[in-house]
Amino acid sequence: MHKTVAVLLFLLLTVPFSAFAADPSSANYQILTPVLSSGGYATSTDFSLLGILSPFIANGAQSSASFGVNSGFLTYPFVSTPVVSVTPGNASATLSWTTANGSLGWNPSGYSIGQAITAGGPYLFTNVGNVLTATQSSLTNGIAYHFVVRVLDAFNNVIATSSEVSAIPAVTGTPSGGGGSNGFSSTVTPATTGATVNFTGRAYPLSTVTFLKDAQVFASTVADSNANFQLSLSGLSSGSYVFSLYARDPEGNRSALLSFPVSVTSGVTTSIGGIFIPPTIGVDKNEVKQGDNLVIFGQSSPKSAITISVHSPNPFFFQVQSDKNGAYLYNLDTSFLDIGEHIAASKAAFDTEISGFGSAIKFTVGNQNVAWAKNTKLIGDLNHDGRVNLIDFSILTYWYKRPLTGAGLEADLNGDGKIDLADFSIMAANWTG
Repeated sequence: MHKTVAVLLFLLLTVPFSAFAADPSSANYQILTPVLSSGGYATSTDFSLLGILSPFIANGAQSSASFGVNSGFLTYPFVSTPVVSVTPGNASATLSWTTANGSLGWNPSGYSIGQAITAGGPYLFTNVGNVLTATQSSLTNGIAYHFVVRVLDAFNNVIATSSEVSAIPAVTGTPSGGGGSNGFSSTVTPATTGATVNFTGRAYPLSTVTFLKDAQVFASTVADSNANFQLSLSGLSSGSYVFSLYARDPEGNRSALLSFPVSVTSGVTTSIGGIFIPPTIGVDKNEVKQGDNLVIFGQSSPKSAITISVHSPNPFFFQVQSDKNGAYLYNLDTSFLDIGEHIAASKAAFDTEISGFGSAIKFTVGNQNVAWAKNTKLIGDLNHDGRVNLIDFSILTYWYKRPLTGAGLEADLNGDGKIDLADFSIMAANWTG
């Protein structure tokens, strides 16, 4: 067997070369303008490089918008693809990525982030400039978000796109200094007997705030007319606990469940403040005729700025202010919404305090109006007992990563055909204990 002889040359001569030799060829390629040479510069199992006509072709001798010729070889523009990581937060996700490096005319000048609630898109892109990290805010806790990062040149042309990464925003609830978006603050002082935990925060005027310890209801309190509440729990044994709380508005709608782990020590009082329970949300129709108004309502702290998010699938945001009783109402014109299922959620801001987004509610845009069913079952209430608790959690755990049949189809809380962490997050957001 003879090796296939390939001469990798590019000639810039105007004189025909047909008299030099026959054009060599193989099943994979044919060289139309060969030049005989007795070189021997490089070989492999597939080819031999016999010579280079460097006198005729120098660096940069040929170029175009799509290629350049360097020492007789075609070269193309190149840009590296950024490697992206994402960290979920409370109603947010922080993305960071590696630098994209370009050559031969492709010079990265900035980046844009694509966001979607469906794997694979479609994405809504936002330019973030020439940075390597950015935070996507105003997300809905418990919903899976998918992100890609595009590399842009100086003319905002897309020259590379990263692989997709995903995250599910959630209230972490870890006590930390300061306020902000449910920025729980924690202080520690001596106690007399056992351990004591004090809770203070903001809910809804005259609403009942229910507290859970390790997923079991243990106490409740009533917020004052300004929506402020407080509760003191004493006599605790030293150890680590997961405390949770939620509130209900006058319509019976329940807030999202806020949960946070706390380690306590006998003889020490831990004070947790800056709690801002997200607004409740309701709609007047299960299905709204496209083009008609959908009434979105709920309750929060009095005189708060309410932001309503509607995903369809790209997010739209609307603002309204709650009244002196904390009630808010918004008439949504559905003309611009696509036919199909949509998700709405809301958050509140009062002075410098900002809550996270509360529980999401689903509605359908269709061809008729169907009034909201007051007896609609709680999301996550898998055993139909009117509560979302450890029994439902056990049912969800059984179907985790199993093929879904029968009752398992009901356990698929986000309707994506599988039981995973997204379903557990939705159940946690609707937890009653």
